Order: sequence, then C-alpha cells, then structure tokens
Amino acid sequence: MRILFQHTDLKNSLTFAKILSMADYNEDITVRKSVLEMLTIANEYCYFIQNVENKTDHGILEFIYRIGPLMYLKGTLIPGITVQNPEANERFVTAEEWENTFYVLRKKLGTKDEFWIIDPQYINENEPVKASLAENLTDIYQDMEDFILLYQKNTLAARENAVNECRNLFATHWGYRITNLMPKIHHLLHESEQEPPAFLQTLDNL
Repeated sequence: MRILFQHTDLKNSLTFAKILSMADYNEDITVRKSVLEMLTIANEYCYFIQNVENKTDHGILEFIYRIGPLMYLKGTLIPGITVQNPEANERFVTAEEWENTFYVLRKKLGTKDEFWIIDPQYINENEPVKASLAENLTDIYQDMEDFILLYQKNTLAARENAVNECRNLFATHWGYRITNLMPKIHHLLHESEQEPPAFLQTLDNL
C-alpha cells in the first residue's frame, strides 16, 4: 500500500488513517494508531498554516487554542523507536520557507504577536524573555512539515526516522513551543470576560 499524506482536509486525512490502520503491518511501530493520529493532527496544522493568509488574527488564535492541546497530547503518545538507518533522516523546510511563514503570521497577528515568558530553556531561566507567537507557530510548523514529508516517502527507514525525530523534537523543541503559546492565546481569547481587580471595581463606583 502506498502511503499518501499530502496536505488535505481533516476528513480525507482521517479516511487515510482508517484505511491504513486496517492493513496488516504486524509489529511495525511506524504505523501504530498513535503515529497515524499524530500525522493527522500535524497535517491539519500544516494545512492551516499554509493557508493562513486567508485567516483573521482571531481565527488563527481560535485554531491554535483548539489544536494546540491536542497536538501536545498526541506528542506524549508517540512511541519510542530504534532507528536502523539514521542516515535516512532528512529535513525539508528551508530557511526561506521558515522566514516567509513567520512574516505572514507576524503581519496577521500584529500587536498581539509579542509577549513575555519564563523560558526554562533560556540560560537565565528566572528572567522573563520576549517571545513571539509567530515565531513559535513557525517553529512548530517546521517540525510538523518535516515529519509529514519524511514519513510519506514510505520506506521503513524514512518512517522510522520521521517518528523518532518527531518524538525527540517534541521533548526538545515543538513541545516547548506549544506550552509557550497556550497561556498567551488563552488570555487573548478570554481577557474581555475577566472581572477587573477589586480595587478597580471600587474606583468605578466613586
């Protein structure tokens, strides 16, 4: 069976996953349900980012608000794998593609893009550092796109490397990016619903 996982809509991705899961792959870890589900979510994410010029800033925030926790959950379920041919590993997203994606996202998000975080990967982990929604989203896109493109080469060596790299990068890269994003996005979507501090309410009544 030839594996095709070009960027399609979620319905087609799920159909693909269902068909593939019925195949007899015996002990092949690279086609476990958890891997196929990660592919499906990665595909949906990349398809959205590649069409982000047609989205509003609010639409982008709502999409990440919903898919971000799901991506993180699926990342925790990626199985460990012993790679037989590590030389088959590849990266596909170029620096130019990364920059183009980043600038489109930053333009869309405007003043909402920058925020401050405490980054445990930063050398001074107790000091806040300035972060960018667009930068974090683009970093996630790069890892997900590389995962999909390597996996769909559909050799065992390529699939093993794709799964292993996605798992490793979850631990060291894109997993951190999701946890950086979610508090800020939650705040942006819900700040209008929050009650002002008690002292401000008192001032309003003066």
